[in-house]
Amino acid sequence: MFGVSFIDPGRLWLLLVIPVLVAVYVYLVRRKKKAGMRFTNTTLLSQVAPKQSQWRRHFAVALSLASLITLVLAWARPNGEELVPRERATIVLVIDISQSMGAVDVEPNRLDAAKDAALKFVKELPAQYNVSVVSLSGNPAVRMPPTTDRLMAEQTIRSLTLQDSTAVGEALFTAIEALRLAPLGEGDDSVAPGAIILLSDGQNTVGRAPMQGAAEVAALNVPVYTIAYGTELGYVDLDGQREAVPPDPGSLQEIAAQTHGEAYTAESATQLDRVYRNISSSVGYMPAKKEVTALWAGYGLALAALAALAAISLGVKWP
Repeated sequence: MFGVSFIDPGRLWLLLVIPVLVAVYVYLVRRKKKAGMRFTNTTLLSQVAPKQSQWRRHFAVALSLASLITLVLAWARPNGEELVPRERATIVLVIDISQSMGAVDVEPNRLDAAKDAALKFVKELPAQYNVSVVSLSGNPAVRMPPTTDRLMAEQTIRSLTLQDSTAVGEALFTAIEALRLAPLGEGDDSVAPGAIILLSDGQNTVGRAPMQGAAEVAALNVPVYTIAYGTELGYVDLDGQREAVPPDPGSLQEIAAQTHGEAYTAESATQLDRVYRNISSSVGYMPAKKEVTALWAGYGLALAALAALAAISLGVKWP
């Protein structure tokens, strides 16, 4: 009910009382109207039963019923949802190193700015998280298997250099390989939850289709957070020719949607830092059930107080 589960759902049967109360109220209102029709002398009627504001009376009753509903829900001990820090996780950073990442529309260039942002992101992750680095080019590779060694991660990211072509689909398959290399937790034979962060600035040019790789990732229930990087004005000079290298957010959005991740765009180093912070807050926490009985009881008491004030107002003669 209302997207909330209950610890004692059997207590919700009391809600059946609400329709009964509504029916009784409607019956009494209609009966009062019929009783009023018997008086032919309206002056005498107004002296016997002073006129009251209809909407205020209905409003007071509505607040009372709303309070009762909320208190019954609180009695059933509702469970809400809150974000709690993950104890462990494996994060695979897929960083595009294709030639288009040499564009200088992001200072000093796309690749250097991307590496700086990735370094900040890795440093802010909890120390117990495994991090893996995958390079995205025409020949994607696991540059670093999952590890908690932050110095190794820093050295790996800094060592990335430009290569030819862009194989987004193949990079996703490579990221799956990296996830499977994640070490098991001490005393636990289960694999830590995983997430893939894919930063790219171009379209897939070689290898399997990106959505084919996305389907494989989705089958593992691993979200992919995509970052479409660069501006529409980006260009590179290759073999004496100038080529435009605008980002391709459309295909990356499809990958994120297929894997239940999130899609971002970044046109500057500042925006990229902000995106990584947003992703960090997503991959670093997980939803957990939490009893929120006190919160719902507070709502019920607040509604009851408003209902009491509304009832009091019925007895006040307003100017």
